[in-house]
Amino acid sequence: MQLPSDFQAGAMLLVDKPKGWTSFDVVNKIRYKIKHRLGVKKIKVGHAGTLDPMATGLLIICTGKFTKKIDSYQGLPKEYTGTIQLGATTPSYDAESEVDETFSTTHITPELLEEKRLTFLGEQAQIPPMFSAIKVDGQRLYKKARKGEKIELKPRQVTIFDFDLTDIRSEAVDFRVTCSKGTYIRSLAYDYGKSVNSGGYLTVLCRTKIGEYCLEDAWNLEELVEKLEN
Repeated sequence: MQLPSDFQAGAMLLVDKPKGWTSFDVVNKIRYKIKHRLGVKKIKVGHAGTLDPMATGLLIICTGKFTKKIDSYQGLPKEYTGTIQLGATTPSYDAESEVDETFSTTHITPELLEEKRLTFLGEQAQIPPMFSAIKVDGQRLYKKARKGEKIELKPRQVTIFDFDLTDIRSEAVDFRVTCSKGTYIRSLAYDYGKSVNSGGYLTVLCRTKIGEYCLEDAWNLEELVEKLEN
C-alpha cells in the first residue's frame, strides 16, 4: 500500500488496532511519526470510533483537513466478530476485569441460544456499561466505576441489523454482529447472557467493517509506522 501524498491537506488511513493498545495510543503514535516525517510541530490526527484496549480491528484515522469528516465516518454501521463466555459476569462486561458472579449453564441448548438471538435484532434500548468513556458530570464513567461509584444510566436506542452465532463451543459462543453507531458489544454480550438465564461477558472482539471499509484493506500498525519512518 502507498502512503497518502499530503497528510496536512487531508488523508484517511485504515489501521488494524493491536490488542492492548487504546485507540488514542494508535492516534498518538501515528501523529508523532507524521510530525517527524513532515518536520512540523503540529498536525491534526483523530480517529472515527473508539475500540476498547482488549479489542482489535479496524480504526479509521483522519489527518489534516480530513478530521472534519470524522463525524460522518462515526455514523456508519459497524461489523464485529467476537466470543461471548457464558456462565459468568464481570463488572466491565469483558475480560478486562475479574469475574464477579457465576451461573449455571446446564440448561443452555443451541435451541435456546437461537431463540434468544432473534430477540436482539432490530431497534432496541441498550444500557451502556459502567466501564465506558461516556462522560457524566464531566468525568468519564470508567473513572467513577473504578472508584466503586454506582450511576443509574439511561438506555440508548441502538439498532442491531444482524446478530449471527457462528460457533457454539460448550460455554463459549462465537458471533458476528452488524450494528448502528453507539452500540456497545460488551452490553450485547452481557444482555445476551442474561436473556438465556445465565451470565455472559466478552472475551474476544474484532471490528471487521465500518460502512464499506474493511479490515482486510487496513494497515498493520507496525508496517505503517515503518513506512512512515522511511
